Amino acid sequence: MVPERESAPRERAASGATAASRARTRLDQPRPPRRRLLPEWDPESFGRLSERVARFLGTGRFIVWMTVVIICWVVWNVSAPSGLRFDEYPFIFLTLMLSLQASYAAPLILLAQNRQDDRDRVNLEQDRKQNERSIADTEYLTREIAALRIGLGEVATRDWIRSELQDVLRDLEERQNGHHPDRGVFPGDRSAGRDVHDR
Repeated sequence: MVPERESAPRERAASGATAASRARTRLDQPRPPRRRLLPEWDPESFGRLSERVARFLGTGRFIVWMTVVIICWVVWNVSAPSGLRFDEYPFIFLTLMLSLQASYAAPLILLAQNRQDDRDRVNLEQDRKQNERSIADTEYLTREIAALRIGLGEVATRDWIRSELQDVLRDLEERQNGHHPDRGVFPGDRSAGRDVHDR
């Protein structure tokens, strides 16, 4: 039994030694940045650049400048001396440049449209939430106005109090004049079941 007890600490020491030899990662510190072969860029700044380019490509100024460049290109390569021409009649280099410009312009325009779609989606979601809040507020105010109307229906208004006071004044005048002795009883006395002679 004793040899078994002695072998257990040796195994623990051996496993501890291998664990200490490994490099331990610290969880309280960020990892160092890894070096990447491909260049990194900020997608937000690239998206803003694509929107600027797409906005410029959609203006009349770009069309005018592109037309001027193409006309100058063709005129130079047709009328210039043969030694100074850099693109002969089929204008293959001009075609290549225009196709290259189109191949870069199309993805930039699509990227700008995708960003605009994302913004529109966020705006629509905010408008929908705002409409829901407005509808809820309107329903709440409608219920409050209905409750106020019901409450005001039970409240004594100025006209009702005036008419009641006129009735009481009329009863007092008739009682004082003695024309109608049966109407000389106050409404409170009638409700209590008493008449004037019981007083």
